[in-house]
Amino acid sequence: MQHNIKRMTKIIAIAYALTTSGIIAEEYIPDLANGAQVWADTCMRCHNVRPPSDLSIRAWSFSMNHMRVRAGLTGKETRDIQAFILSSKTDTDRK
Repeated sequence: MQHNIKRMTKIIAIAYALTTSGIIAEEYIPDLANGAQVWADTCMRCHNVRPPSDLSIRAWSFSMNHMRVRAGLTGKETRDIQAFILSSKTDTDRK
């Protein structure tokens, strides 16, 4: 019993330290307006923009990770663009 209490105390202390140090990030809330703006400013510099229905949700995730590197996007920009694209998908193309 004593061993379990010490172990749980250590786990809680580590989790608290990680949370307050920023290693474990707070919940991300996408900025759709920023995603739309970065999408328009960045993606169309090199190629025509694909409609959201062109790719599945999973394929968009792979594509965005690839384009993050190619276009030099930040993590926030990538997440915002992906959130904007996925919010634009219709119910019929939510594959």
